[in-house]
Amino acid sequence: MDEVVGEIRKHVPEYAQPPDSDYGRRLRRNISATVGQFVDSLGGTAADIGLLTVTYRRLGAHEARNGRSLDSLQAAMRLGSQVACRRFIRQAYRLDWTSETLSLLTDSLFLLLEKAVKAAAEGYAAAQGEMATERERHRNRLRDLLVADPPTSREALVTLARAADWEPPHTIGVVALLSSPVTPSRVTSPAILADWGESEPYLVVPDPDGPGQDRLLSALFRRHPGVMGPTVPLNQGAVSLHWARKAARLMQRGVLPRRGVVRCVENLSVLAASQCEDLVHAASVRHLRPLLELPARRRETLASTLLTYLRCGENAITTAEQMHVHPQTIRYRVRTIQKLYGDEFVGPDNRLDMMLTLNAFLHFSEDGSAASR
Repeated sequence: MDEVVGEIRKHVPEYAQPPDSDYGRRLRRNISATVGQFVDSLGGTAADIGLLTVTYRRLGAHEARNGRSLDSLQAAMRLGSQVACRRFIRQAYRLDWTSETLSLLTDSLFLLLEKAVKAAAEGYAAAQGEMATERERHRNRLRDLLVADPPTSREALVTLARAADWEPPHTIGVVALLSSPVTPSRVTSPAILADWGESEPYLVVPDPDGPGQDRLLSALFRRHPGVMGPTVPLNQGAVSLHWARKAARLMQRGVLPRRGVVRCVENLSVLAASQCEDLVHAASVRHLRPLLELPARRRETLASTLLTYLRCGENAITTAEQMHVHPQTIRYRVRTIQKLYGDEFVGPDNRLDMMLTLNAFLHFSEDGSAASR
């Protein structure tokens, strides 16, 4: 047995622990048990090796729980069998064993090794399955707490994240999907915590503004249309989910486009207008009266031009670039709008109100079609 222990400690680094350590004593006990079970299995063709199976299932499970592959355990088993074979051959020469005796011993040894390898693999797979199930349970619990309202403390989230094998980021963002996919996309990173539920599926994305995240989200949204909520601290996921779902409902209405990565923070004016939609529509009668009196097609063109012109700081060249038309066309349209409004044209006092009502008209009105372009 000492020879087996020595060979294993010499050639398998993971098991090269001091003999008087807990690990060293455990190694010696396992080898002793294996030798004893091998001896007990001799003497009959239907030997009972149930104890050996239990031992090696336990050893395989131990390797899995300690994050190691089966390579080291299998290497140790092969080394042990090689030492035993050398011993058999030496003894055969010394004691003049018959070839049948030597054959019986080696055949029994390889049968034992085969059973032990199979038992270790079964124990390893079973432990991995249990660990995966437990990890998934922790991840689901963590996902739910990240979007809980009232929020969970950051300290509690960090503790649960460790149990879920999830690196806690500084910030998160929540993606609200329009519908639950029949087959969830394979482009989702393991770092993304997903709820693919049937009613309102969502994804928790760590550090959504970090490097490479735009590429990941683009690939995701090509398969599953949705909206990226605002980036928030780790324990404020409920805020991100709240706004992502509001924006997703606007997307279902056709107010927001279903293409590319749609982010709440890039559609603030639309989301703000949606919160007081009836008030903004009522205010449109005052702020957009000259435009509303025009034919529908003309009305939409001038409203879109005016909103873009105001966003571009009343710069005709920048507006033309945004709308893909000639600057002279923008100047002509602006002069037309100025004539329609006369002295009531946009000034510092009503600029914000005008932009809000124009946004609402173009996105929420049946006449406006900016959202569908």
